[in-house]
Amino acid sequence: MSKASNKQIHDWRNPPDDIIGLTDSYKIGHWMQYMPGTTGIYSYFESRGGLFPAVTYFGGQYMDKRYLAGKVVTREAIDRRKLQIAQHLSNPHFFNEAGWEYILKKHKGRLPVIIRAVPEGATVPVHNVLWTIQETDPKCAWLTNYLETLKCENWYPTTVATLTREMKKIIFRYIKETGDGNNAEALAIADCMLHDFGFRGSTSPESAGIGGMGHLVNFHGTDNMRALDFAKVYYNEPMAAHSIFAAEHSTITSWGREREGDAYENILDIIPNGDVAIVADSYDLFYACRHIFGERLRDKILARNGKTFVRPDTGYPPEIDVAVLDILGEKFGYTTNRKGYKILNPKIGVIQGDRIDIDMIPKIYEAMKKSGWAAQNVPLGSGGGILQRVDRDTQEVAVKCSAAQVNNGPWYPVMKDPITGRQKKSKGGRHALVILENGYDTIPEEEAKKRGLKNELEISLENGEIPVDQSLSEIRTRAAL
Repeated sequence: MSKASNKQIHDWRNPPDDIIGLTDSYKIGHWMQYMPGTTGIYSYFESRGGLFPAVTYFGGQYMDKRYLAGKVVTREAIDRRKLQIAQHLSNPHFFNEAGWEYILKKHKGRLPVIIRAVPEGATVPVHNVLWTIQETDPKCAWLTNYLETLKCENWYPTTVATLTREMKKIIFRYIKETGDGNNAEALAIADCMLHDFGFRGSTSPESAGIGGMGHLVNFHGTDNMRALDFAKVYYNEPMAAHSIFAAEHSTITSWGREREGDAYENILDIIPNGDVAIVADSYDLFYACRHIFGERLRDKILARNGKTFVRPDTGYPPEIDVAVLDILGEKFGYTTNRKGYKILNPKIGVIQGDRIDIDMIPKIYEAMKKSGWAAQNVPLGSGGGILQRVDRDTQEVAVKCSAAQVNNGPWYPVMKDPITGRQKKSKGGRHALVILENGYDTIPEEEAKKRGLKNELEISLENGEIPVDQSLSEIRTRAAL
C-alpha cells in the first residue's frame, strides 16, 4: 500500500466540480440530437403534485451561486472532460468540444443562459412553474437541458422547506388550540418549536447544509452547523439559528449507572446560567424524572437562571411525553392558562427528539391536549424526519422542455403526453407565473403580456451574473404562515 502524498490529500478534498461534469452521462451527446438548425430550447421546473398541495420554493440561489455564476468553463475543465468522456463513453466524438470552446472564448467561460424564478420563500400551488431556463446565445441551445441534472436538484431544499412549513402549520395549530396568546405570540413560539438534529443522518455535509437551510426557512433552532455556514455564505444571514448546551448518552453513561445523578448535577454546576438539555433515558427515565430531577436536583434547577430541559429518547413519544410532563408537573408545579391547559414551571421543560416526523407531531400534541397539557411545553427535534424522509417524488418535481426554436424563427410548443402515464403530461410553450383572483396560476407568456399581468418569475441568473441577492431574512418573511 503506497503512502498518500500531500498532493493526493489536496485532491481528495477538491474533486472536479466544473459544470461540464455536473450532468448525467447520457446528456453528453444530446447536442447532436436536436433538430438541425435549433437555436432555442426553453425548459421549466415544477411540482407535478405530491404529498402537499403547494410547495415553498427555496434553494435556487444556492445552486446558482455555488455552481453556475461567474466563470465556470475553463481550459483545464474542457481538456479533463474530453479525456474522461472518451474513456467513459468509448467514443471521443460524443463530447461537444467545439461548444464548450465557444463558451470559453465567446463568453469568457460564463454560461449564456437566463433563469427566471419565483422569489424564494413563496408558496405556490402544485402544477405551476417555479422557474424557467433558456439559452441567451442561439449557438448554445444545447446548453439549456444540459443543466437539467444539476438544476433539478432544487427539488431537495424546496421539498424540505415545504415539509417543514407543513410541520409548522401543525405545531402552530396546537399552540393556538391549547394556548391563550394571539396569532403573533403563537407564531413566535412556533418559530422555535422544531429543532434540526439531522446532520448525522444526511448523505453528505453538503446535503446537510442544503436541507438544513430549507428547515431554517421556517424555524429558528438547529444543531446543524453546516446549515449555519451555508445560510451565511449563500443567503447573507450572519446567524440563522440558535441552540443550547446539551448532553448526549455518552456524557451521561460514562459516569456509570450509580453516578447518573452526579452526571446531571455536573451539567447544572458547570452551566449555572442559560438553558440546558439533559438526556434522561439512559437507564430509568421515570426514576430520573421523579427522584433525580424532581427531588435531588429540584432546588438547584429552581435556583438556576435558565430552563432545564429533560429529554426522553426512547419509547412511544405521545405516551412518554405525557408521563414525563405529569411527573415534572407534580414535582415542580404548573400554572393553568385561560383555556384550562397546564404549563410547566418555567424552570423545567421537556424536549422530544426521537421519532419526530410529520405524522408523529400531531399524535404527540393530541395526546398532550387530551391530558390537559399545552403544546408549548414540548419543543421537538428531528433528524431524518426533516432531512431524509423526502425524495424527488415527494412533490413529483421535474424539469421539462416546453418550447423550441429553429433558425431563429418563432418559438413553438413541445411537450410529452404519454398514454401510459397521463400524470406526466408536460406543459407546452413559454410560461408566466401570475397572480389572479384565486392566487398563483401559470399562463402563456404572451397572454400575460397582452393582459398586462406581472410575471412573478424574476431573473435570478443571466449570463453568469446574479442580479438580485435574496437574504434568508426576507425569504422567511415570504414563507411566514
